[in-house]
Amino acid sequence: MSDALAVLSPVKLGPYKLPNRLAMAPLTRCRASSDGIPNALMVEYYRQRASAGLIISEATPVSPQGKGYPYTPGIYNDAQIQGWQAITSAVHEKGGRIFLQLWHVGRISHPSLQPDGALPVAPSALKPAGQASTEQGPQDFVTPRALELAEIPGIVEQFRHGADCALKAGFDGVEIHGANGYLLDQFLRDGTNRRTDAYGGSIANRARLLFEVIEAVSSVWGSDKVGVRLSPLQPFNDISDSDPRATFSYVVEQLNRFNLAYLHITEMGKEAPGAAGSAFDLEELRTLYHGIYMLNAGYTAETATAAIAEGRADLIAFGKLFIANPDLPERFAKNAPLNEPDFDTFYQGGAHGYTDYPFLAD
Repeated sequence: MSDALAVLSPVKLGPYKLPNRLAMAPLTRCRASSDGIPNALMVEYYRQRASAGLIISEATPVSPQGKGYPYTPGIYNDAQIQGWQAITSAVHEKGGRIFLQLWHVGRISHPSLQPDGALPVAPSALKPAGQASTEQGPQDFVTPRALELAEIPGIVEQFRHGADCALKAGFDGVEIHGANGYLLDQFLRDGTNRRTDAYGGSIANRARLLFEVIEAVSSVWGSDKVGVRLSPLQPFNDISDSDPRATFSYVVEQLNRFNLAYLHITEMGKEAPGAAGSAFDLEELRTLYHGIYMLNAGYTAETATAAIAEGRADLIAFGKLFIANPDLPERFAKNAPLNEPDFDTFYQGGAHGYTDYPFLAD
């Protein structure tokens, strides 16, 4: 497909040369065991999608405290490491590259998902609107417990330990989940961070935890194999900021000092108004960041190629299209029809809607 040539061209990402610029976005699918161990079904799912330039794994809790959804895989014990090893081996056997997304959900959890039924933790004790997903079905969110100042180094250590486990599991790198209303995003945004200590108040203070996590994770991997995901305008999980332009301009500019593998920006919510009622143009962030830049949110072959050709991105992450089309790069190359995703099976267990989407060869 001539219009898709730019998105199918190779690109250098840290120490790796990727065969194309299609990343598989991190996609929660809830197919692991109840204790967070990846299984054979997940091995097949990731193997099928190894033709992506880069696979970013589903969001993966770095500790039992970081869990917010049932049947999500973890990355904090030996059994989980062994489960992931089978997945990374399968991807590598097919010539693919895979990063693991490191995740702590913060307040977007429920006592039924927490060790000993504890309260979820957050920067501040503010209850989110909505309901948590639990093994017993949807349940109202609870008011979380604000982290004590002395506990914050332990949060950083959870991410460092998760990064170390990912290294042992054979991943090619990691992505730090700083988006979508989860813990690091909760610290970044003043709608959820009302702290008055060194981790609250000013933008620099609110960004402190993210930067400490990046340093800790980079101490394991080297920063050129670490990505960061942000969602400046995403309102998901009852998250907000009074001035996202100021907050995220500061954060993105500061990220340059880490020499990361990439910055991953999800553009969901980009039509939302800024603090003063004027739209925040996310393209401003591209001018502030000097490294590899990845975008995500409803792209097609045509719009992805345009973004790359115009210099607005170096890679594009595809979510729903990779769910339904395990051979997405080949379909783009041949201008072939695309399978339609089955939304009803996104978070259900089993192979249906997970590993049974047909390939072109079928």
